[in-house]
Amino acid sequence: MDQQLKSLTELLCGGFSNQQQAFENPPLYGHIKVRFRPLPQLTKGSLLLEQAYAIAPEEPYRVRVLRPMRCPERGLLIMNYSIRDDRRFWGSIEEADPSRRLSIEEGDLKLLEGCTYLVETTSAGFRGTVEPGCRCLVTRRGTTSYLVSEFELSATGMQTIDRGHDPKSHEHLWGSVAGPFQFDRYVDWRDECATAWPNA
Repeated sequence: MDQQLKSLTELLCGGFSNQQQAFENPPLYGHIKVRFRPLPQLTKGSLLLEQAYAIAPEEPYRVRVLRPMRCPERGLLIMNYSIRDDRRFWGSIEEADPSRRLSIEEGDLKLLEGCTYLVETTSAGFRGTVEPGCRCLVTRRGTTSYLVSEFELSATGMQTIDRGHDPKSHEHLWGSVAGPFQFDRYVDWRDECATAWPNA
């Protein structure tokens, strides 16, 4: 890994919570945990993502494998993969015993077309946006929409905003109307990156 790619991967490794924001504005923001942890058995840089409401951290509503990489033509990217039968791994991200996480195989992964993040550096860290083209399709409550997503990442935390739009009318269907979610880092797993990929 080059230094920027290594820094991006390490900054992602950890747990993030918007507890303060949720407690201050409960009608507008649910209390969410977003957690990323290395998967050393997979291609270098692969991270398990679990996103869950704090009241049910072992029942995540989003489970993915993210893979930061550098593309000669497109620069820094984060590839986004779904996991076959992801329920098998729910709640495994904070388990001290990594055996369930380590059982995820490359054959379990499917690249989510149109859902790659384009990443650039900032003075504080990194900023990413889902690639243009309205091709990152998600289904919520039986309705298909395309995802518009952005994040900013620093040593202390992360802010994100996700919105769904109608594929035909481009109408805003779901997602924050009050601004980004503000996440503070509550656990740091960056040391696991060095253990997972000692020669990165």
